[in-house]
Amino acid sequence: MTLFDALAARRSVRQFTDRTPTRDELEQMLDAAVLAPNHRLTNPWRFYVLGPEARAAYGLALGHRKAKKATDEAQAAQIRQATSDDHRAWPCMLVVAMTQHENPEIREEDYAATFMAVQNVCLAATALGLGTHIRTGAIMGDPAARAAVGVSDAERIVAVLTVGTPAVVPDAKPRTPARELTRWVP
Repeated sequence: MTLFDALAARRSVRQFTDRTPTRDELEQMLDAAVLAPNHRLTNPWRFYVLGPEARAAYGLALGHRKAKKATDEAQAAQIRQATSDDHRAWPCMLVVAMTQHENPEIREEDYAATFMAVQNVCLAATALGLGTHIRTGAIMGDPAARAAVGVSDAERIVAVLTVGTPAVVPDAKPRTPARELTRWVP
């Protein structure tokens, strides 16, 4: 598979088979991640591959947030448990974090580099026949979610990825052609 094939084939996969990616596959993806451009070579990225218990704990933290919309405690408990169970059942959950440099300029550069590393993970997964789904949001700063992952106070969670063999590969969504978004400035 060429890079252009992987770019065209990458999708946000939401349905996976039960097959857990192998350690070798995950290591190949992480090796691709650290090839991302990184100004000053600070290597800000940190990777956490969560096992079933850690996935369930992260899901429970998310479930607590979702349960705030429940109309009663029974519904809230069901939401918390279902979200935890769903996360436990995922074939693999990879959390990408970054170190927080004290210099704001370097911290911004490191954030960009870390997200490029996330893209490399997704492209490597695609090349290996795997699928990914990137998640972000306020949950990544939740103390219970951070504890489930095991990140230090000096790190920021940047993305949470589900990784596995796609059970269903969604169709490509329409994209605006680059030519419509490009200005050639003399």
